[in-house]
Amino acid sequence: MNYYFAPMEGITGYIYRNAHRKFFKDVDVYFTPFIVPTQNREFSSSEKNDILPEHNEGARTIPQIMTNHWEGFVWTAMELKKYGYDEVNLNLGCPSKTVVSKQRGSGFLAVPDQLDQFLDRIFSIDMSISIKTRIGKDSPEEFYRLMEIYNKYPVKELIIHPRIQTDFYRNTPNWDMFQMAVTVSKNPVCYNGDIFTPDAYDRMVQTFPSVDRVMLGRGLIANPMLAGEIKGQGRLEKEQLRAFHDEILSGYRETIFGDRNLLFKMKELWAYMLQSFENSEKHGKKIQKSQNLWDYMSAVNALFQDLELKSSLDFLPR
Repeated sequence: MNYYFAPMEGITGYIYRNAHRKFFKDVDVYFTPFIVPTQNREFSSSEKNDILPEHNEGARTIPQIMTNHWEGFVWTAMELKKYGYDEVNLNLGCPSKTVVSKQRGSGFLAVPDQLDQFLDRIFSIDMSISIKTRIGKDSPEEFYRLMEIYNKYPVKELIIHPRIQTDFYRNTPNWDMFQMAVTVSKNPVCYNGDIFTPDAYDRMVQTFPSVDRVMLGRGLIANPMLAGEIKGQGRLEKEQLRAFHDEILSGYRETIFGDRNLLFKMKELWAYMLQSFENSEKHGKKIQKSQNLWDYMSAVNALFQDLELKSSLDFLPR
């Protein structure tokens, strides 16, 4: 089994990825948060920092691109090739309303003929292209047509989150549609969606024994040891999580100006990591209410001193 770390905007940038790789060594491939090509054909400073080779040493890293304009995709892919990348990933999965309103991410799935024309253009480039997709925008039935389209192209791998866009992260993944994809796909298929515990992983493997790759997202952010636990490498330790937290914080302090911006990044991460602790609501509120680094560190120190990790990680990250 190959284990992939899903991209999450605002969280899984290079500082987070490097810290994760330092303390948890069970992920095979990291995907960067999406790059949106702009008309001026330039990377933003944050995008450039995220894809610089020196910021991604020692890890298989694949940049993700989100656009519905083939020219922008091709330009971005060719620029990334100059940095040494040999593969890019197309985002057809983001369910955000602001993204979907521009027919990007999973919004692009609503216009399959346009998507087909887009893919016909981009698969002419000399790079491998993988696709991360949902099964439709408004109805799972859309996935039959989408699979016909995907099968026309040499997709490096098809990473499927078996929800429609309007589900966001509600309801349960549609395993019937994922099974259909496993059956008919001419390209390798990767599973993504609601793998929060080793038990959930085991159920997926038992249901889809031919699938040899899985992408972990919210569950891996809540419990950064999740891939290791699935492999039987032990359980997440509080001291390990504290060191991981401190490494991320140190990296952000070197690159982010001002407590406000720094704390925004850390609070976003804690929205997930709090799920690993018993009775964390009170301490979590103190972290979220902190207005400066001193208050934040006091709240974090108290949390690690007072609380223990859940003995059974049966949580459901939001």
